Amino acid sequence: MEDAGIITGYRAVVEPSAVGLGFAAVIFVTLAKTDSESVAAFEKAVPRLPEVVQAVRLFGDPDFMLHVVTVDLPAFQQFYDERLSKLPSVQRLTSTLVMKTVVPSRSLPL
Repeated sequence: MEDAGIITGYRAVVEPSAVGLGFAAVIFVTLAKTDSESVAAFEKAVPRLPEVVQAVRLFGDPDFMLHVVTVDLPAFQQFYDERLSKLPSVQRLTSTLVMKTVVPSRSLPL
């Protein structure tokens, strides 16, 4: 299944707060331009940010949703101001704070 590309990798599932990552947010990103070059530049830059633990492209507005984890609110603010806002083609960032994880990352329902 690995050779066929069905299994794409393995990972340990770590409790974020146990390793000092007690703050989580969901960020909705709207790009100023959605031409192929702008989208590609954004998609190339996002994986370079270790605080982004998941990134998905959406249909419509907003263009992307990012799940971000940091140590605390001040660390998130610094990340937001100094790194997220400077990603290529970002027009608007809208964030909401995660209150509680109800369904953690889990395996596919096969």
